[in-house]
Amino acid sequence: MFFVVVILALSLDAFFGEPIWLWSRLPHPVRGMGAAIHWADKSLNRGKYKKLKGVVAMGVLAPGFGVFAAGLAWLPDFAVLEIIGAAILIGQRSLVEHVAAVGASLARSLPEGRRAVSMIVGRDVAALDESAVARAAIESAAENFSDGVVAPVFWFLLFGLPGLVVYKLVNTADSMIGHRNEKYTEFGWAAARLDDVLNFVPARIAAGLIALSATSRKALETVRRDAGQHRSPNAGWPEAAMAGALDIALSGPRVYGGQPTNDAFVNDLGRKTLVVADISAAVHLLWKSWGLMLGIITMTAVFAWLFL
Repeated sequence: MFFVVVILALSLDAFFGEPIWLWSRLPHPVRGMGAAIHWADKSLNRGKYKKLKGVVAMGVLAPGFGVFAAGLAWLPDFAVLEIIGAAILIGQRSLVEHVAAVGASLARSLPEGRRAVSMIVGRDVAALDESAVARAAIESAAENFSDGVVAPVFWFLLFGLPGLVVYKLVNTADSMIGHRNEKYTEFGWAAARLDDVLNFVPARIAAGLIALSATSRKALETVRRDAGQHRSPNAGWPEAAMAGALDIALSGPRVYGGQPTNDAFVNDLGRKTLVVADISAAVHLLWKSWGLMLGIITMTAVFAWLFL
């Protein structure tokens, strides 16, 4: 029965995504999480013992939201709220739409492409050329397929709606306070480390899905060679798989907050001059990877129904 819930949630997200008409009238659940994290930041991120306060904040917020989600899942509604809640928090359709929008904008003009990609990445975009815009969009596609699709599904499969909600709370906290800067190095430490832990397995699953859906030995070889060299313990896995599958170079030097980095390229021997068509290829691969994941879950459900 639960596999059916997961399949329905994935399908609902894929067909409808994030309906603007709904979220223009109602607060999105992630906004509620963000408001709670912002309150903790404003209230606790000062004075002494910031790291301990950050640990306490995550130790209260994550279980609190988890208990709330467990209450929703407990309601005798034939799992309707679980299906809808999971569909809202799984972001395949919205991810694909945002990445495709960068490609469409870049096809019109470089300034439009820069504006579009600035909505999905944190790096400075003012000096990006066409290739760098495309690279940023594809990197975001790969990383967010793991963070926004595979990881939510993974924790939903393991622990139901509470597992999904706790993961989403932690991931949102990491994006808000998990930064390595003067303000958040201590207070955001717990959020960043917990996010690393919760994404460890999903990132590797995401890399496998991308490589297998592309039927690319090059993708697997790139993952084996380059994933561990990435600045992130998890993001390098889906990025390496995407880079190998498309035979392009990802990551590399970029600028954050006016400060340049010297990050190494993932798949350094891959093509470094990227174009709009590469974004379209990445979007296509995202859907193939999603379809493979759905197919595996469906086959598992059929096997469980027949033999268990």
